[in-house]
Amino acid sequence: MATDKTPIAAALAAATCALLGSSLPEPVQAQEEPRWEFNTALLYYGESDDRVQDLSLNLLARRNFVDDRVLTAGLTIDALTGASPNGALPQSVAQTFTQPSGRRTYTIDSEEIPTDDTFRDTRVALTANWQQPLGRLYEFNVGASASAEYDYLHTGINARISRDFNQRNTTVSAGLAIARDTLDPVGRVPGGLTPMQLADRADDDDGGGASAAGRSVDETKDVLDVVLGVTQVVSRTFLFQVNYSYSDSSGYLNDPYKILSVVDGVTGDAVTVVPDPVFDGPSHLFLYEQRPDERVKHSLFAQGKHYMNGKVLDLSYRYMTEDWEIDSNTLEARYRLPLGEGGYLEPHLRYYTQSEADFYTPGIVNGAALPEYASADYRLGNFDAFTFGLKYGRETSSGNDFSVRLELYQQSGDIPSRQLIGNQIGRDNYPDLDAVILQFGYRFGL
Repeated sequence: MATDKTPIAAALAAATCALLGSSLPEPVQAQEEPRWEFNTALLYYGESDDRVQDLSLNLLARRNFVDDRVLTAGLTIDALTGASPNGALPQSVAQTFTQPSGRRTYTIDSEEIPTDDTFRDTRVALTANWQQPLGRLYEFNVGASASAEYDYLHTGINARISRDFNQRNTTVSAGLAIARDTLDPVGRVPGGLTPMQLADRADDDDGGGASAAGRSVDETKDVLDVVLGVTQVVSRTFLFQVNYSYSDSSGYLNDPYKILSVVDGVTGDAVTVVPDPVFDGPSHLFLYEQRPDERVKHSLFAQGKHYMNGKVLDLSYRYMTEDWEIDSNTLEARYRLPLGEGGYLEPHLRYYTQSEADFYTPGIVNGAALPEYASADYRLGNFDAFTFGLKYGRETSSGNDFSVRLELYQQSGDIPSRQLIGNQIGRDNYPDLDAVILQFGYRFGL
């Protein structure tokens, strides 16, 4: 078994990298000159109904040194635009909302899911990682990450160590990541479960007019992630992996742009407010969401890869549970089919389902005591999602790799009938989502 292990593991690893959209460099010999390899990708993500659109450029550079040492650096640039559901319920009449900046208002037609179309952002993300062996059986990785948006800053560090056992057929690994995120939203940070304010059209230099008074300038959250894993070469053609992940987030976990409708306890309709004689403002009573300041997740991931005379079947399953009472299941399958002259086709299927958070609610009843936590963010609700896709790739005459991937994403959810009141029943209260993903990739070496 020890004699066959190295080529089998290399073949499976190469197939794994191809399935994940990356590539495996040639083995580095002791006297081989260092070289660079580059993975580039241009990705378009577009949601239906003029919702979020993302154009993303990704560059991953990898330099191989002697003695199996590897330096990896990544750059991602995202340009995002479009509309995003703000959390309010659709109504039989038009609704007016104050923009996050606090300087303008916007109006949504009757029976429409309320969305804020002022969403514009550019994200720049950087990653760096150093990998090297420690002795004969250990391998160590250390890295750092940073990303910046108009209203968000992320910094993080990570480390991972692995050890081979059982004639290198078994690998045990442990990883740790620590991150701090700073949020400085447009219009400053609103207080949880406080009313949406009037619009103040006077500009200032602080990202909000008088309506931002009393709001905090920024908030932070800290994230700790731990991953423990085992990878096992089961046979000449089968590789299996199991990971356990623990994630602890603490600090400001609200989405400062999400709100809830305050509704009548009998009709379920949003409560109207008396218009201000001077300033524009919301037509109904809306409150900003409030989430707990800590979130702990546990997940178990299993993946198997089977090599069949050039074909590779990749199956995986992930179960996640957390103290927000969201339980999720993810099933994913890829099947790589070789074509002539270095090409391949790779169908992809993914199914995801989750239950709702214990504080998820479509609205807050007027006059009732305010709950400790509440959110109408559809991402915290009960929904199912399917992804269907196909990837084509081939090796060019110059020895580089080209690929194109097209996928369709469909998400649908519902709000339990026990949470709906009066006229809410029968309305389309949960925003379904369709999206298309198109990616072009090119890998080359220098």
